[in-house]
Amino acid sequence: MTSAALGPVGATALVRAVFDAVSLLLRPPSVEEPAAVDVSGAPTAGRLARLWEEHRRALYPDSFRGVDVEGVSLILLDAEVAGLVQRELNGGLDDLGIANLWACITDLDKVVPLINSEYCASYFAKIRTMAGLAAARHLPTAT
Repeated sequence: MTSAALGPVGATALVRAVFDAVSLLLRPPSVEEPAAVDVSGAPTAGRLARLWEEHRRALYPDSFRGVDVEGVSLILLDAEVAGLVQRELNGGLDDLGIANLWACITDLDKVVPLINSEYCASYFAKIRTMAGLAAARHLPTAT
């Protein structure tokens, strides 16, 4: 998709979805959600668990069933991230799971800016946020 095909309404929706995702990542913790971290300094699973529950209640964008963006099947990407996040919450990911999660993040970073529906872009931006939180525990430490 080119910028000419996106149009002002689509561009506004896309920018809004990106800002919503960044806002979720950078917002200060609420009183109910302390900024607890594990020994490595990574965030605890509390925020990830909350976002997972929100995602489970969210409706998949009907008009995007069976849609591929840049060769990425959106419904399969959603399912893959959901499975990986659930595994992370239920005990953690193995090396293959971590690699798959980072591959999903790469795909999300590629497709989210190209989605021309406000709801769908927001839906997948939230999935990207969830994937980022799950991956945060698996960042290599600086040496």
